[in-house]
Amino acid sequence: MDKNSKIYVAGHRGLVGSAIWKSLKEKGYENLVGRTHTELDLMDAVEVRDFFDRERPDIVVLAAAHVGGIMANLKYRADFIYQNLQIQQNVIGESWRHGVEKLLFLGSTCIYPREAEQPIAESALLTSPLEYTNEPYAIAKIAGLKMCESFNLQYGTNFIAVMPTNLYGPNDNFNLETSHVLPAMVRKMHLAKLLRDSDFEGLRNDLRRRPVEGVGGNASEKQIVEILAKYGIDSERLLLWGTGAPIREFLWSEDMADASVYCLEHINFDDVRGDGPEVRNCHINIGSGREITIRELARLVRLTVGYRGTVEWDDTKPDGTMRKLTDVSRLHSLGWHHKMEIEQGVPALYRWYLNSL
Repeated sequence: MDKNSKIYVAGHRGLVGSAIWKSLKEKGYENLVGRTHTELDLMDAVEVRDFFDRERPDIVVLAAAHVGGIMANLKYRADFIYQNLQIQQNVIGESWRHGVEKLLFLGSTCIYPREAEQPIAESALLTSPLEYTNEPYAIAKIAGLKMCESFNLQYGTNFIAVMPTNLYGPNDNFNLETSHVLPAMVRKMHLAKLLRDSDFEGLRNDLRRRPVEGVGGNASEKQIVEILAKYGIDSERLLLWGTGAPIREFLWSEDMADASVYCLEHINFDDVRGDGPEVRNCHINIGSGREITIRELARLVRLTVGYRGTVEWDDTKPDGTMRKLTDVSRLHSLGWHHKMEIEQGVPALYRWYLNSL
């Protein structure tokens, strides 16, 4: 990949896209193009085609997606499949039409079956039913990776699909309605600590930056207490979803960005297509290869935040997939390993969160 290549990063303001943008800059790639949602609606086929006509990018990173945690996936099932399919159809299609040299498509390890053998290898795709809670999102991401694979086989494109594990890091989503487990837990623990200490100025400062269902920094103490209670936070305890038993793998977003740029620089479709008569499962898992229970994660977050109240678990709420550890042997064989461990990553995330207020 040439340092002067024009690189379009779709979703350059998000968790992954912003980290990839930063990594590219640090490696000397200056000809970067990004558009906010207000500047370019990726669901609008005409807008996307006009953008590609004007900009003619050499490289495309498709990090834009409609994402969320288990609560959002359950509530907005149509949005997750419809919006992601639209985004992928438009960006991947125009990349092919405009002769893009290379495209990197970012999916998710939720594409794998709920009961997949652990650790999950790329070959586990489509071998048994998906986890119900995120099935629409997973199906959209499977369609995206298969679209990349199919364009490569029919038209000789060089579209690479990578499937990152649970990501966290700078510019994460801390919205209590839509966030993933780790940022949600960090914020809930922080709010629970403030409420336990009756620090309403601290609570207002947090809500001023990130209102919860319209309750912001100017709300009364009663309104603040009521909205926090809705999310399991009161002055003595913090109630978290599920049993705490599920096991998850986490990867620092800047490690994911480093892996993404590594794939752009060093890995092509021919490196992963194999030699068999049927070409499939050419995507690449990106993860740490380490796992932690949600209960142990809560303990780590609690120590980091300094919360001294009670943590309880609401087992009437879904756990999701009980275990999800990726097999990263393909990635390792291609020459990349992660750097940030979860024990250092959680404090780094909390520091970033505090600095963002």
